[in-house]
Amino acid sequence: MADPLLQAVIYLAAAVACVPIAKKLGMGSVLGYLTAGVVIGPFLLGFIGEEGKDIMHFAEFGVVMMLFLVGLELEPEAFWRMRQRVLGLGAAQLLGTALGCAALGIAFGLSPAASIAIGSALAMSSTAIALQSLKEKGLMGTAAGQQSFAVLLFQDIAVIPILALLPLLATVPATDDAHGGGGLSHQPGWVQTLAVAAAVAVVVAAGRFVVAPALRVVARTRLRELFTASALLIVVATALLMQKVGLSPALGTFLAGVVLANSEFKHELESDLDPFKGLLLGLFFMGVGASIDFHLIAEAPARIALLTAGVVLLKIMVLFGLGRFGGLSLDQNLVFSLGLSQVGEFAFVLFAFIAQLGLIDGPTTGTLMAVTALSMTSTPLLMLLHEKVLQPRIGTSQPRPRGR
Repeated sequence: MADPLLQAVIYLAAAVACVPIAKKLGMGSVLGYLTAGVVIGPFLLGFIGEEGKDIMHFAEFGVVMMLFLVGLELEPEAFWRMRQRVLGLGAAQLLGTALGCAALGIAFGLSPAASIAIGSALAMSSTAIALQSLKEKGLMGTAAGQQSFAVLLFQDIAVIPILALLPLLATVPATDDAHGGGGLSHQPGWVQTLAVAAAVAVVVAAGRFVVAPALRVVARTRLRELFTASALLIVVATALLMQKVGLSPALGTFLAGVVLANSEFKHELESDLDPFKGLLLGLFFMGVGASIDFHLIAEAPARIALLTAGVVLLKIMVLFGLGRFGGLSLDQNLVFSLGLSQVGEFAFVLFAFIAQLGLIDGPTTGTLMAVTALSMTSTPLLMLLHEKVLQPRIGTSQPRPRGR
């Protein structure tokens, strides 16, 4: 087992070396972290190997923290106002992309069941990459940013029914591990429904009647480190509760953030958790870069490149059509469609689950994971292309919010 301190030095040194260069070149921090992961990964310098998977499990917590902080910025009234956008736009994107990818799968000779399962995974976009890219460019408050957030939120919600429906397509029964480590997947449907409703009620009630009073007690101690520990406890406990009932931890912590959005401790929570979120997200992006299997890509570079380009292009076309139907201007629609064109981090979990169900074989799983990782790396490049080439030509119809 590798020395944890050595691993920490390697990750931090790679980030410190690559991210400033990427920022200097105008590529953004996400591409810098991805590049750092590629450089230190097993397929280039080989500074990290299988132990990188353990880091990924830890780093994925950065996505959970990001959604908690996003929830803190979104007051409940605003969340309720955007419910139609979340359900309408989000559902249309997910169904449109999934069906399009499924049609391509059938055309390439895959079974209908496998094609539908793969399409559902490919329809997901990366919350971490999309939101980070939009925030860095100050676009979260624009129409494109709001539409993107609505789609990503629906995708997080849709993960649960997708996991529940995939076994219906399977030729072999799934194991408990395929569901991500247990939860209530073996219980009857009505038990799962009640557990989910109870968990949501607990999060809302605890946020209003337990967490806020507890934070007031902690604040009176005037110990900054204790308040930081309390903020971490809120996020970790909420994520654990949601995981136990089979819900997305990120969705649960987002809900907790929304509940606490009107709290007097909103800004303290944001300032205490933001450094953790940034560091963990950086680790997550590096983990994605390190996971790209260049040996597999080298065996069939043209096929994987075409698959990646095809998936990204299909997602752009679906998103662009929805953006146009939703009344987005051309410049905002390009940000919306390019920003969500990648395959999301949850696809890694879904592909492993689909393989355990017997719907796809090992080589197909490896190819799909390579396509997912490469599509993630394409997003910062596409956003850079938009910023440097497309936007100067078409102009912008919506100014960025002040202070961004």
